Amino acid sequence: TTPMYKRQKKLCFFLLFLSLQEDDVDLEALVNDMNSSFESLYTSCSVQTESTPLLHNGQLPRHAAYHTHAQPTSPHQRLHRSQPMHILAVRRLQEEEQQYRTSSLPAIPNPFPELCSPASSPTLSSGSLPQCQPSGKYIIKVFSEDGMGKVVEIPADMTARDLCQFLVYKNHCVDDNSWALVEHHPALGLERCLEDHELVVQVQASMTSESKFLFRKNYAKYEFFKNPLNFFPEQMVAFCQETSGTIPPSQLLQNFLNSSSCPEIQGYLYVKEMARKSWKKLYVFLRRSGLYFSTKGTSKEPRHLQLLADLEDSNVFTVITGRKLHNAPTDFEFCIKPNKVRNEVKELRMLCAEDEQSRTCWMTAFRLFKYGILLYQNYKIPQQRKTLLSHFSAPVRSVSENSLVAMDFSGRIGRVIDNPVEAQSAAMEEGHAWRKRSQRMNILGSPSPLHPSSLSGVIHRTQLWFHGRISREESHKMIHQQGRVDGMFLLRDSQSNPKAFVLTLCHHQKIKHFQILPCEEDGQMFLSLDDGATKFTDLIQLVEFYVLNRGVLPCKLKHPCTTVAL
Repeated sequence: TTPMYKRQKKLCFFLLFLSLQEDDVDLEALVNDMNSSFESLYTSCSVQTESTPLLHNGQLPRHAAYHTHAQPTSPHQRLHRSQPMHILAVRRLQEEEQQYRTSSLPAIPNPFPELCSPASSPTLSSGSLPQCQPSGKYIIKVFSEDGMGKVVEIPADMTARDLCQFLVYKNHCVDDNSWALVEHHPALGLERCLEDHELVVQVQASMTSESKFLFRKNYAKYEFFKNPLNFFPEQMVAFCQETSGTIPPSQLLQNFLNSSSCPEIQGYLYVKEMARKSWKKLYVFLRRSGLYFSTKGTSKEPRHLQLLADLEDSNVFTVITGRKLHNAPTDFEFCIKPNKVRNEVKELRMLCAEDEQSRTCWMTAFRLFKYGILLYQNYKIPQQRKTLLSHFSAPVRSVSENSLVAMDFSGRIGRVIDNPVEAQSAAMEEGHAWRKRSQRMNILGSPSPLHPSSLSGVIHRTQLWFHGRISREESHKMIHQQGRVDGMFLLRDSQSNPKAFVLTLCHHQKIKHFQILPCEEDGQMFLSLDDGATKFTDLIQLVEFYVLNRGVLPCKLKHPCTTVAL
C-alpha cells in the first residue's frame, strides 16, 4: 500500500544517509541494491492514475478504484525511479481542479469598469474584487438627554445619519436634519458629534464599556457653510508659507475644501504638558498635515515647528467637565484624542482657547482639514433629498424668514402689510380679538383661559421649547450642547420671581436672558417682554410673535432647544 511504501522509502534513504558517513562504502553498489529491492513495489503501481476518470473534486469513483487494481501491469507502464509519474499526476490534478473552480464561477458584471485594469474589462477579476465589509447585526444602546436608553439592532454598514433617521422615525420627532449622534466618554469628560458618513459599528469598537451614544439636536453641525465669516475670524486664517496673499471672504470655504490649497489656522493656545498639570501658552498652527507649535515666537520656519497632534488617526472632542478637573486657564477647553486611546488621560492632547469663537474656529477647521469635501456632501444630501421629495409631495407652508409676512384679511381680498408699524398694530388687534372670543366663551360657561387652573395657564408646558424649573447654568449647558447658533432659544421658569418666566436666547455665540413679566390691564393679566409695550395672553402667543418679529430681541427666534425621550 502507499503508506507502507512511503515508510519503507524513508527508512531506506535514512540508511543511505548513514552509510554515506563511512568512507569505505561503495555508493554505486548500494544504489543498485535499492533499485532491485524496490522493483517489486514500483511494479505494483500503475500509471493508470492519469487515465482514470476523476471527479471534479479530485476523488476517484468507486468503480474506477476497483478497476485500477484489477488491470494487469505491462512493462512499458511500469514506473521507474527516473520517472516519478505519480507526482506529475497530482500536480496535473491540482491544476485541473483550480481551472475547474475558476471556470465554474459565473462572470460578474462590472459596474465600475473604469476602476479595473484593464479599463475595458467587462467583468471583475479576482484581484479587483473589493474587500468584504463586516456583515451581520450589531446591538448598540442609544441614550437621550433624560438618561433613558434604547437598544437598537443595526447592520454593520449603518452610518450615523441612517441611525438618526431611524430614531427620528421611531420616536415621531420633527425631521429637520439637525439631529446628531454624540460619542460620550464620561470617564474622560469628552464628547463629540459623529459625522454623518461615519459607521456606527466602527466607532463603537473604539469605545469603552463606560462610553455611550447620545441622541440630541445639533444645529451648529453645518452652520459654518451658511455663515463662514462667523466661524473663521480674519485674524486667525492665513496661507502657509508656500503661498502668498490673503483669503477673499467669498473663497474662504473653497480654500478649505480644495485639497490643493494651503490655508491654515493660527493663533495662541494654552497647551497642557503630557503627564503634567501645567499649561503653556504657545503659538499654534493647524494645517492639513497636523497641528504644530512654534518654538520661537510666531515663526513659521520648518526648523522652528514641532508636531503636536496628527489629524489622520485622531478626533477633536469638547471637554465637558469644566476647568477644575484639568486646572485649565479658561473655560473654553477642547481635546485631540487619538483613536487608539481609550481611558489613558495622559495620551490626550488638552488645549484651551481664549474665547468661545476661537475654540469653535479651531474645532471646525480640524473637521474641515480631516474630512474635506465629505462634510460638504453630508451638508448637501438633506437638501437634495428635500428637493427630490418636493416634486412628489403636496406643497407645504414654508417656515423660512422670507416667506413669513403679516397679512390683512379684513377686506374682500387679502393684502401683505409692508409697514412694520401697521403689522405690529395688526398683531395687537388680533390679540384683543382673541381675548374677546375667550370672554364670550367664559360667559357661556366655559372655563376662563386666564384662570391659573385653566388650560391656557399650563399649555406652554407641553411645548418642546419649555423646560420648566431649570437653572441658569443648565440652560447654558443645553444651548451649548445643541449648538450656539443665532436664534436658538428656550423658555424656563424664573428662579427669582415665581410668577415670571425667562427667555434664553443665543446671538453671536453669546447667551442672553430676557425676563417675561406679568402685567395687568383692565383687570386681566398678560405677559410682556418689553415692560408692557407688547402684551400676550400666554407664552405660545409670545413665541409665535417673536418668531415673526424681532422686536426688542437681538434676533428672531429660530431654533428651539428641545429634548426627546427615547
